[in-house]
Amino acid sequence: MTDEMNEGILNEYEEVTFINEDGEEETFLHILTFNYEGAKYAALVPQDKVDEEIPVVLFMKIIHDSEGDIYVPVDNEVLLEELFQEFASLLDEQEDEEE
Repeated sequence: MTDEMNEGILNEYEEVTFINEDGEEETFLHILTFNYEGAKYAALVPQDKVDEEIPVVLFMKIIHDSEGDIYVPVDNEVLLEELFQEFASLLDEQEDEEE
């Protein structure tokens, strides 16, 4: 990812903070929310990984209950690959629309 793209990510996307299983806060940049096979997912980049040449993208399943949204990490390797393909396709479509 180029510095220009990193700068775009830092300025364009919303920061979100989660509490991990150790009770510590972790900050992510929310890149995209999308539907896939009847479920809703969020694509997030850890704040401390944004500057990497190829940043890590994490996918969280969003489950809505009576108390609000619950974000559940996706750990199924096959599903992760499918989600990444869908995510990449959606980003390509967004770039095409912006041109």
